[in-house]
Amino acid sequence: MLSKMGTPRLDTCIPLPIEQEELETLVSKAKDWALMHGAGMRPMDAYDPDGMRFAPFVLLPSTFPKSEFDRAVQLQIVINELFHKVAHNHEFLVESLKSTLEVDPFTAKLFSLYETIRREGTAQKLSLGLIRSDLMLESGCPLLGKCSAYCCWKQVEVNTIASGFGWLGPISSGIHRYVLSELGYQDKLKHLPENNALQGLCNGMLQAWEIYGQPKAVILFVVEPVTYNICDQRFHEFEVRRLNPLVTVIRRTLTQLAEQAKLERDKRLIVENYEVAVVYYRSGYTPDDYPSEIEWDARLLIEKSLAIKCPTIQYHLAGTKKVQQALALPGALEKFLPDARKAGHVQKIFTGLYSLDMDEFGDKAVKMALSEPDRFVLKPQREGGGNNVYGKDIIDVLGKIQNSKERSAYILMDRIVPPLQLNYMLRPGRGKAMYEPVDVVSELGIYGVVIGDEKTIIENKQVGHMLRTKLASANEGGVAAGWGALDSPYLF
Repeated sequence: MLSKMGTPRLDTCIPLPIEQEELETLVSKAKDWALMHGAGMRPMDAYDPDGMRFAPFVLLPSTFPKSEFDRAVQLQIVINELFHKVAHNHEFLVESLKSTLEVDPFTAKLFSLYETIRREGTAQKLSLGLIRSDLMLESGCPLLGKCSAYCCWKQVEVNTIASGFGWLGPISSGIHRYVLSELGYQDKLKHLPENNALQGLCNGMLQAWEIYGQPKAVILFVVEPVTYNICDQRFHEFEVRRLNPLVTVIRRTLTQLAEQAKLERDKRLIVENYEVAVVYYRSGYTPDDYPSEIEWDARLLIEKSLAIKCPTIQYHLAGTKKVQQALALPGALEKFLPDARKAGHVQKIFTGLYSLDMDEFGDKAVKMALSEPDRFVLKPQREGGGNNVYGKDIIDVLGKIQNSKERSAYILMDRIVPPLQLNYMLRPGRGKAMYEPVDVVSELGIYGVVIGDEKTIIENKQVGHMLRTKLASANEGGVAAGWGALDSPYLF
């Protein structure tokens, strides 16, 4: 089916619209169910440490082809292997990032920390990767002259730091199981895949904790001064304790760690009176997380320590957009995946990724972007949502820097045009607006756990998924950042 604008459309899991009186009752119940089962966030517009609102969610699960879902799940262990090897390849990181380091101070600072660690050494060779590979279905995009509901999925990006929603992903399926049951569609529950992302990610932390080998050591969560996405973080903490009641989780900001953390002579990381076995970063990926030099000092101290980091600084760098663009170049994947079959599978998921360096290839990419901006996304080296540039804004941004090295701080990516479908989007404070079905598009994330050092991978597995959905008219899709909504896949 095609929309009025010609964009392919997927059928919804049940017929829409839902009768108004039934819908209003259902929405009220679903919002309460979400809040009472931990699908919540603290309000960002009027922060209250004791307050909680339901996290934005769509009322129904979004349809997603089972064949493509299964393919993404199966490929995740190859993605894990690839990024683990990239993180431990100094030459590739240097070559990929050299132009960006000249114009992006934040990435340059991360890289400087990485070089310091290489020079001075670290007590811990193992890395813990809790990775999320994000993807979208590619539809029959009208710009490309195609006409199909979908052809395949394409990778949006790979997250190697603070890969959140390990709790909010699974609980979204819980919301939808409740909603479909209330509507009398119990027979459709079998189309909602099992999702044990929270357990899988926390077991990864606990495996690293066991490898560390100190029963009294703790797991350290590095967090923001104010955490809005509190349920997702706390449920990780609670699940660690549930899986192993002997393990304590402590939470500290980088600023607090600058004051409280120290290294013993054997490089054990001590925070107040706690010895730290595993460091799990839920912040530290934006410049705002480093308001002064002391936060950088804290990050360096942690990197030097015996604690197992998630991620290490090299893993952090491996997740930058520039490195991912470099992996799409001819012959790059074969450096890390000698199995041609594996490399071929990964190559197929890449959409067009283009360097904006000051050379003939960068000049060509700039020309393409300025002439057809709606076909592309302009991406800086930032995580966390709200950073990408779309449409006519590409002309405004790129037009100002097209003749400057500053453009090397970005990459250009072909814009993925996913199929539309109808859903009800529920947001706090929206009132009657949530009772009208709207066109939405979805982005699927697949989680992986990988543990190893430069030479050996000792654990590599896929552990779950999450789905985020946004209005079809919106560019960004981050739920915590305010653009998207929780969702779960309905496989057909």
